[in-house]
Amino acid sequence: MPLFVSHQPWAAPLRRPRMSNAEDVRPGLSLTDRYLTRDGVPLIPVSGEIHYSRIPRERWAHRLRQLRAGGVTVAATYVFWLHHVPERGRPRFDGNLDVAAFVDECVAAGLDVVLRIGPWCHGETRNGGFPDWVRDAPVRHRTDDPAYLALVAEWFGQLATALDGRCDPARVLAVQLENELYDQPAHLVSLKRLARAAGLSAPLWTATAWGGADLPDEEVLPLFGGYGDGFWVDADAPWDPTFRDHYFFSHVWDDPGIGADVRRAHEARLAAVQPRTPSPHFPPATCELGGGMATAYHRRPRPAGLDVAAVAHCKIGNGSAWQGYYMYAGGTNPALPGGAQESHATGYPNDMPRLGYDFHAPVGESGALGGSHPELRRQHAFLAAFGASLAEMPSSLPAVRPSGVDDASTLRYALRSDGERGFLFIAWHQPHQPLPHYRDARFRITLDGAELLFPSHPVDIPAGTLARWPLRLEAGGVRLEWATASALTFLPGAVPTLVLTAEEGIDVELAVADSLDGDGVTVRAVRPWPEPVRLSTSDGGRLDVLVLAPECAPKVWVCEDGPARRLFLSPAELTWGSDGRVSVHGGEAAVYDPSAGAFVPLPLEPAAAPVAGNAAASSFPAGGAAASVAGGAAASSAGGAAASPVDGSTVDGAVGVREVRPAAGTVPVSYGKHEGRQSAPAPEVFEQLAAVHRLSPPDWAADPAFDALLRIAWAGDVAELRLDGRPVTDRFWDGAPWTVSLRDAGYRPGAELTLHVLPLATGSTVHLPADARERLLAADGQLLAVDEVRVIGRPVRREVSRT
Repeated sequence: MPLFVSHQPWAAPLRRPRMSNAEDVRPGLSLTDRYLTRDGVPLIPVSGEIHYSRIPRERWAHRLRQLRAGGVTVAATYVFWLHHVPERGRPRFDGNLDVAAFVDECVAAGLDVVLRIGPWCHGETRNGGFPDWVRDAPVRHRTDDPAYLALVAEWFGQLATALDGRCDPARVLAVQLENELYDQPAHLVSLKRLARAAGLSAPLWTATAWGGADLPDEEVLPLFGGYGDGFWVDADAPWDPTFRDHYFFSHVWDDPGIGADVRRAHEARLAAVQPRTPSPHFPPATCELGGGMATAYHRRPRPAGLDVAAVAHCKIGNGSAWQGYYMYAGGTNPALPGGAQESHATGYPNDMPRLGYDFHAPVGESGALGGSHPELRRQHAFLAAFGASLAEMPSSLPAVRPSGVDDASTLRYALRSDGERGFLFIAWHQPHQPLPHYRDARFRITLDGAELLFPSHPVDIPAGTLARWPLRLEAGGVRLEWATASALTFLPGAVPTLVLTAEEGIDVELAVADSLDGDGVTVRAVRPWPEPVRLSTSDGGRLDVLVLAPECAPKVWVCEDGPARRLFLSPAELTWGSDGRVSVHGGEAAVYDPSAGAFVPLPLEPAAAPVAGNAAASSFPAGGAAASVAGGAAASSAGGAAASPVDGSTVDGAVGVREVRPAAGTVPVSYGKHEGRQSAPAPEVFEQLAAVHRLSPPDWAADPAFDALLRIAWAGDVAELRLDGRPVTDRFWDGAPWTVSLRDAGYRPGAELTLHVLPLATGSTVHLPADARERLLAADGQLLAVDEVRVIGRPVRREVSRT
């Protein structure tokens, strides 16, 4: 029997709230109860969390280009009071703390901005972002206590002065008030009043809505979240239902699990259970879809790229009008007295790394791309190309749905449609408890004026499938009734090109209407790339359909900037600015030419020459193989040698590792507990017990032309990387390689680079991913290993100027 879903129209007429329409107006921008519009056209924003105070200032522009290349359209950031005013009366807005300069960089990159101004932020910071002097003040925090509001007014005034008029509707899209405040709706109104009085405003005012938050009606846009795993549950807890929920299609948006570890004191004060669906005044929107997951000492989740993408994919199918990720770009905590991180010492239930805040994000702490980056950027390319029509399409769920989070046999799918056309979303992936192949799937979709039955024969849906199949899509005078490949993007031209990506293990079929007015349909089985399929109709319609093979998917890039949208294939990282001119980081790229129906090499300028006087300039062999677009980037590793940066290839060299001090005996199974959770070792204990290794990168690693990344394969408990004795970042082991930017660390020729590693006792009860746990249990008493250290350089070449 076919799997059935029927289009369900909007339940109420379109409404426009007061927010952005009658107050804090930005010309051309408007909010409805269904979506946001720009110049009358619906859009689905994609926001990515990036914390300027956790990233070197000289890296801001590049990180923002990485966001843009990932399809992010809005940069969201916490503004941590703790970082700016650790001492009362001495606010700092210089260097990495220059929030005004960060807003300017965002605008220059073509990104909208969301400022999450607190005053309480959390973000795994000490005191939730309160300076110690605020934490210790004799006030009732996070309430309308006049003494507390006076402190907040002081902070908002300092921030407004530093922003110097930049927090206005023209440059800032939204201001978030507080974070995870569940039972103080009037206080949120007070904070909004104080922010306005200080001169801070934006078209949108937001607040986090999960956990049954009681929010002031129409004053703030409720924002939701969704994490597929989390560090905030106990080490021995199974995969929690609140995590598992996000791998299913649903119209329930609240997540009762986020922040549950710090919410216990508030739950008793909640007057009533709050609705778990969006407000009737506003569309469903998110600010914290898990772009990855932080690592606490007691629990160390390690989400895969597909895990992250599956949650985001389900939210789009659920009707998301705003995709917001936390984190999208990781960073490093500033070195503050007492530490900047959440810890047991400051009364929090979790011990976090003192410095590293990688978050397994799409863009990691080092700037290296994570496995979720290619998965998410294809979703974002889809939203950029089809978001205007998708936003008008309500989400419809099938009548037969999974019975609960333990149901691994009922296929998970949803429909977004306006009644005439739409997209079928399929999500058949979850971590920890893999799904089986789903056998013999065939769909029956009922729209207002048509019923679609497809594919032509039942197909198996392999585990790991995330699909968005177009239905009755019209372009170039052709109507594609349905396709069994995911919509990616749309390229304009004399004959427009629809780009689809094939699903692994599912044959691609295209059903084409014989004419726009006729009922006849022709079904064609097609093979993926290299050539597009030309579709034509009896009434003169013409459309090219380019189907990319599954193996091409990780190499797909879609540039929305510049004169026209462009499609690229490259295994290397691509970035670009608002002009659309592409930079290739360690490799080559090909760009699709719609007129030729083929990918052609992207013309690139030579890579930058090595810095004059750098020892690296004379230590390379000449030449070196260029990376091919179809394969991986070229690399040379013999003896630490590397190809010349002039040819632009990725270079790869071995790093010398010498143990200069072994671990000091047997480490304990536990360093103590707080509220039943394992505590991280104190700095003095780490200093006493950790092994020390001296690292000797090849000479070229100090050359800025390479922007070298240190890749450390290791095993143990806690590790620190130090430069001339100064800790630059740290990590709790979770089985994943550790990547560090040598440039961000300040590495230079002659600097001493040391790796300090604490063993992990085999009897430790910290939660580890399954493969890491197996390695630990196989160790003899305790685990400590430095398996390999390499350095990877990626010379940058820019696209030849198009002017």
